[in-house]
Amino acid sequence: MVGGKSWFGWLFNRSANKRQTFEFLTPLQEQRLQKLKDRLSVPFDETRPDHREALEALWHASFPETELKALISDQWKEMGWQGPNPSTDFRGCGFVSLENLLFYARTYPASFKRILNKRDGTRATWEYPFAVAGVNVSFMLIQMLELKSAKAKSIPALNFIRLLSEDEEAFDILYCIAFELMDAQWLAMEASYMQFKDVLEATKLQLERELSLEDIRRIRDVPAYNLLYR
Repeated sequence: MVGGKSWFGWLFNRSANKRQTFEFLTPLQEQRLQKLKDRLSVPFDETRPDHREALEALWHASFPETELKALISDQWKEMGWQGPNPSTDFRGCGFVSLENLLFYARTYPASFKRILNKRDGTRATWEYPFAVAGVNVSFMLIQMLELKSAKAKSIPALNFIRLLSEDEEAFDILYCIAFELMDAQWLAMEASYMQFKDVLEATKLQLERELSLEDIRRIRDVPAYNLLYR
């Protein structure tokens, strides 16, 4: 885990305090939660102009000085896709995973570039592939927040719905937080490629702790949000 033991002890004690949950969603919470769930049901479709444009926009945000020769190109491997056609990597999570990456690149460009280019820390010989890791982060958040379930039951998932009513971009911002936290966990664990699953699980556990804190009122109150501005 990232940080010293004393910090994590403090975090755990805070999350163990009495919590308030809610049984019924407000109309605004229902509306925004349904809108988010609708996003999750959209597959990536390389025949759709808006999907192709989003993919091109991601390339330009990542490598503004390098021309993309084609939507199917070995150039994509430079970003950490498995092959020359990124659309094959979106199948497990859909268009939302591309939206997440593009939001990250546009909203927190310094953080995005720092992680894309692996600028921090001592890195393993076998690094995690940036883009594929990003799709995995999207999938992890969807599972953790129970967004494919009929009704959220866990404290982190319920608290997230409250955050969503305060900020409609809460899911996208949480994605950026999760990516930063995942990279920090990677460095702290001195991980290599075969340990990526363990790093992602450690990231999930830490986010669950932070989303369980009773004094979280906005997505920007999540402690790991500060990682975006290192």
